[in-house]
Amino acid sequence: MFTTVLMIEKPLVPTDIGLVTTLHGEEEVSFVVLMQPRGRQDRLLRALDDVALGELEQAVHEAEEPEGTEALPPARLALEHSLRALRETGAEAVGQIIERHPLDVLTSVVAQTRADEVIVLTAPHLVEEFFHRDWASRARHRAGVPVLRLFAHGD
Repeated sequence: MFTTVLMIEKPLVPTDIGLVTTLHGEEEVSFVVLMQPRGRQDRLLRALDDVALGELEQAVHEAEEPEGTEALPPARLALEHSLRALRETGAEAVGQIIERHPLDVLTSVVAQTRADEVIVLTAPHLVEEFFHRDWASRARHRAGVPVLRLFAHGD
């Protein structure tokens, strides 16, 4: 069985489920989903990304989204939804909320599960990606397994 650590920041939609569950053809895949709640420190970067992507309305409302500890309940719901959707395809799926530094959690989970790969499935983060400070770029230096960067689909 192929083990994939899947880092996400919002619930998986059907298109994303189809993508990650078919990447390896007919091979059975087990997923360990790491859900990253919204952090307060990311607000400016998210607003800059929204502006760069032409989503001005989203940038204006960025401060209205729950962050920090307020983001934990929505993150738990997103994780539960995503795990259920993965399991409905026949895949094994477990997960957790990331409550400390994401790269520390990622490297620990990769080692514990002997994962074969990491998939970072998030919205575009143009500013961080430009400077190679996004999770996928940083994980490539620490994970010890291949890291694939995919863009999450909208609702």
